[in-house]
Amino acid sequence: MEKIIEALKEEAILARKRSIKSLFNSGADRIDLFTAEHGSFKIDYSKQNISSQGWSLLLDYYYKSKIDHKIHALFSGKPVNVTENRPALHFALRAPKDVRSLPKHSSIVADVHDELEAMALIVRKIRKRKWRGYSGKAITNIVSLGVGGSELGPLLVCDALQEIGSSIGDSIKLHFVSSMDGTQISQLLEVLDPERTLFIISSKSFTTVDTFYNVNTALKWLTSYSGSIELAKNHHFIGVSASQEKMEAWGIRKENQLIFWNWVGGRFSLWSTIGLPIAIKYGMDVFYELLEGGYEMDFHFKNSTPESCLPTVLALISFWNSSFLEISANAVLPYDGRLKLLPNYLSQLEMESNGKAVSVNGTEVRFKTSPIIWGELGPNAQHAFYQLLHQGTQDVSCDFISTVKRYHNGARPDVEADFLYQQQSLSLANCFAQSSVLAFGDIFAEKEEINPHKRYRGNQPSTTLLIEELTPRILGSLIALYEHKTYVLSCLWDINPFDQWGVELGKSISEEALRAIHEPNYRNKFDDSTKWLLTQVSDWSSKDDTNK
Repeated sequence: MEKIIEALKEEAILARKRSIKSLFNSGADRIDLFTAEHGSFKIDYSKQNISSQGWSLLLDYYYKSKIDHKIHALFSGKPVNVTENRPALHFALRAPKDVRSLPKHSSIVADVHDELEAMALIVRKIRKRKWRGYSGKAITNIVSLGVGGSELGPLLVCDALQEIGSSIGDSIKLHFVSSMDGTQISQLLEVLDPERTLFIISSKSFTTVDTFYNVNTALKWLTSYSGSIELAKNHHFIGVSASQEKMEAWGIRKENQLIFWNWVGGRFSLWSTIGLPIAIKYGMDVFYELLEGGYEMDFHFKNSTPESCLPTVLALISFWNSSFLEISANAVLPYDGRLKLLPNYLSQLEMESNGKAVSVNGTEVRFKTSPIIWGELGPNAQHAFYQLLHQGTQDVSCDFISTVKRYHNGARPDVEADFLYQQQSLSLANCFAQSSVLAFGDIFAEKEEINPHKRYRGNQPSTTLLIEELTPRILGSLIALYEHKTYVLSCLWDINPFDQWGVELGKSISEEALRAIHEPNYRNKFDDSTKWLLTQVSDWSSKDDTNK
């Protein structure tokens, strides 16, 4: 193992001295060696700064690290979440009811499908306009209250599938609220009808502070109109949580409760009942298609060699860039407006999972781990931060993502199909052109010396992921692809991707700071800088109270 690591370090030294263009000049078979495909996905990673020798070394490291054993451990239900001593069985959430492919988890999958059936009853009741508020009027607005994975996954899917159309049309509108400062909830409550509004409380613990401040505001608002806390809770709240006891204690009726399990991490939870907003908007059939797509990627991941496995290929490239070339930033750049929320989703998935500095045995990791994941819609980003990518001093690895087939079945009746097809072609052309210029510089420039202000240095590595088209099934596969990439990366770094102790610490300290805002003597627990900030809030609040 040490010999492989040293060889990779030597290869990285060579990589920093060469150009990506020289890799193409050294062999005509580069495209064949550095592309991969499966189903509706094709990946071109030929523009990464990795040679054939370097790629072979990465594969050697993969095999020596026994990643295949760790993948088997995941799917066998072993406690891969070592710090919390529990398995990570999110793949079971999307397994079909006929569970012959997962015999060890047949009871778990049965429980999952029982809960999906319970979700289907709620979905049917809402979509058929049979869910009534406290005054007997049908619900027309759904507000999802959640944060982190409880929001980002459902929000991504609801936005990405908008072109398939919602069979409920505008008769029921869906809203998402996550901001703890009250901005989102206060703006919504100004325009919503309390008699026709239903709230979904999505919280694994059913104690998430950010979420429950919004819940309390919503409950106070509803109670002020209904005149009864019991009426408000019975008719206007659904609970989605791993804690049935806490839902019951809060006052969620049994028939309004949906369960998921402690082995479901928040950032892997959209496949569970946390996906209720998706099912309400598009129906259970679409939700099941999403699950099918995730399951298909699970099967590919378990049964492919690393050379042909798309999640593994993406993971090895990220491992090479961050741990050996020390490229600390990865820009996700979708060239499809329906995927505009994908960079935010992947930011949480990868950085919350792999933003770790300690290995599974508690020692310091030997590599730099997760890069900073960020991004924007590619066409918009071209007019924003691409300047830095093309001519700045930072090395950034880029993921270009685009769908190929769009508007091929006709367009909206009020728009000429040809115009939309031309716009799609323009988007693809920009995607391919940008990755080319990043890798090779201005390949069309004249040979004479270029104005230095207009020179493109090139040599920025990128991967291009082509998607045949965006359907619920393919979107499910896409999300699962990145989940498995994240897991392989964690195995390469030998870290636990399923805990989030840094997040938990921030939550607990925040509760302490909240108390200190109102109790001056309590501020002495904090450092001088934080103590000063807490005092400023208290001082300004006191002045405001005096003026009142």
